[in-house]
Amino acid sequence: MSALLALEATARHRSVTLAAAELGVTQAAVSRHIGALEGELGQSLFVRRHRAIDPTPTCLALTASLADSFTAIGRSIDAARLGDRPREITIGTTLAFSSLWLMPRLNAFRAAVPMAKIRLLARDSRIGLDAGEADVVVRFGVPPFDDGRALVRRRDVIVPVCSPAFAARIADPQAFLAAPSDLIENDVTDRQWYSWADWFARARPGQAIAPPALLFNAYTDVLEAARAGQGVALGWGVLCERFLADGSLVRLGPCEVRPDGTYTVLLPRRRESDPVAQMVAQWLAGELEG
Repeated sequence: MSALLALEATARHRSVTLAAAELGVTQAAVSRHIGALEGELGQSLFVRRHRAIDPTPTCLALTASLADSFTAIGRSIDAARLGDRPREITIGTTLAFSSLWLMPRLNAFRAAVPMAKIRLLARDSRIGLDAGEADVVVRFGVPPFDDGRALVRRRDVIVPVCSPAFAARIADPQAFLAAPSDLIENDVTDRQWYSWADWFARARPGQAIAPPALLFNAYTDVLEAARAGQGVALGWGVLCERFLADGSLVRLGPCEVRPDGTYTVLLPRRRESDPVAQMVAQWLAGELEG
């Protein structure tokens, strides 16, 4: 293990001197460890130059795997220090993201991060990380964000969606969109949500549309109305992916719009993150990416 630590640090710093300083050992000790590994593997791991060393491709592949393994070991040790005591972690999200994306994943999340006791803070106004309102935030908007450091970002796509029964009544989706009716709209003041006018301005510029037939102030109600066959809604891909997968909603035509913002998993920028909060954020980032 000491030799592998020395190898990873040397490759990362491109320096035996800096690796020795980080590990708190002598340069000679680091060099001996690397020499022993090279003997074990039967090949050189560095190209030695005057005042510099460069990792070989084999070394880079090996140390990339080591870095991931050391990170995982570090997280496991942090979790072991906590013992069986669950750590309360507050996740901040919007109401729609909480209900439509996070809730269906809570069982899997609790199995993956059992040491976290989750407190969910869901609201549509901004949830701040600086003030300590939340330990982890999933925020939609245009980065960068001054109060958080991003782990992952995911773009979305907005498409017309409706129930299969409603879609069956439409012979030509393109003709329907040229003269749309029975539109369902999310009637909110936050303009990060696209109205039908916003969507048509990008998807079919210059087209006039009739006012929406139904207005709701909650996006969950918008999707429920569409699933019930009440009309056509704007489907945000990340939020309605479950309904598209189970067939209770279908896309109406090929037109789509990509909004400017992204879903971003954020940890606090100006205060140290709890180790369990980091595990929570990494799990959310992996799920959102996947």
